[in-house]
Amino acid sequence: MGRGNFPPMGGGNMNNFLKQAQKLQKQMEDLKAELEKRTVEASSGGGAVTVVVSGKKQILDIKIKPEVVDPDDVEMLQDLILAASNEALNKAEKMITDEMGKLTGGMNMPGMF
Repeated sequence: MGRGNFPPMGGGNMNNFLKQAQKLQKQMEDLKAELEKRTVEASSGGGAVTVVVSGKKQILDIKIKPEVVDPDDVEMLQDLILAASNEALNKAEKMITDEMGKLTGGMNMPGMF
């Protein structure tokens, strides 16, 4: 055993590990760039409000059907927008997590995106 009860790491094993880490880092960067170009969409109120979110978790578009715009019930419209926005953001997060999980083999790597 090496110092600290860890097995000694030979130069070849360390070099191989570093190459694999660099390869994984490059794949993750490529995937991040690809995911940033993707979009997800969610709607509420039976399609009355639709929100489109990017893989960067930015809201790109909000569509509101004219028939749900009621000046006497602005609160309902706000609720529909909020629900659709949150659902779209959740879908974007899931898309990112799922794709990263495929690449990392399920390793927990918090803060990567």
